[in-house]
Amino acid sequence: MFPGAKGVNRAVAERLILNALAEDLGSDGDITSNSTIPAHLHFHGVMAARHDMVIAGLDLAAMVFATVDPTIEWHAKVQDGAVVGPGDVLAKVSGPGRALLSAERTALNLLQHLSGIATLAKAYVDAVAGTGTTILDTRKTIPGYRELAKYAARMGGATNHRMRLDDAILIKDNHIAVTGSITTAVLAARAAGHNQIEVECDTLHQVKQALDVGVDALLLDNMTTDQLRDAVALVNHGARTEASGGVTLETVRAIAATGVDCISVGRITQSAPATDIGLDWTADPP
Repeated sequence: MFPGAKGVNRAVAERLILNALAEDLGSDGDITSNSTIPAHLHFHGVMAARHDMVIAGLDLAAMVFATVDPTIEWHAKVQDGAVVGPGDVLAKVSGPGRALLSAERTALNLLQHLSGIATLAKAYVDAVAGTGTTILDTRKTIPGYRELAKYAARMGGATNHRMRLDDAILIKDNHIAVTGSITTAVLAARAAGHNQIEVECDTLHQVKQALDVGVDALLLDNMTTDQLRDAVALVNHGARTEASGGVTLETVRAIAATGVDCISVGRITQSAPATDIGLDWTADPP
């Protein structure tokens, strides 16, 4: 782990950054910068937000620059999780011009992508403020980015659901279809030594089945708000309730108002738009 991105394994971040740089630099490196910029020239840059956003990934951006050239100096002016506006300075960077320009795009790609996740997460969290409902992320992430995406979701105020398949038992519709029933699937999970069990339910009948077998949590999938209210009343605090499926910023507060404990939102990590962050270069220290 490393300080600026709590909960992210440093080796995971380093591997992702090395792969991203290899993808961008190719076999011959930044031939434009290497051809046009004198080797001795130093640049200074100011990284700034171009609209309202929540920041996530500053330490990762710093790692990109340091990986390209350890002599590059990086000075963050805000911390991950900060809410910033247009023109707010996020960081200042200085070092060899060739190295800075070679690292620029990869650093911005990471920072813009993760800040986009954090920004969208905060929008969902703000939308249910005061209801007592928790916003959860999901495993709908770009392969290889799971730890970073879920870190960014936390920076926006969301709570992580399962990080991996080995984190918790979640019996979904296909598990039920293969085993034949909710009861059979739950009993099999218990026989395998698992006690904390969540079950996906599409109908109130399935909710009753899950309650009868004594599960710990219910994933109420693609239910209407009326069905969610009925399910919450049926559960009556006997298990944790989680609404899921087709949740948008326009519908999330109405879903929260049904009394569910949590709402899982795949869009947070699956389709958050990248933020717009600029890195403007100057010949002299800004």
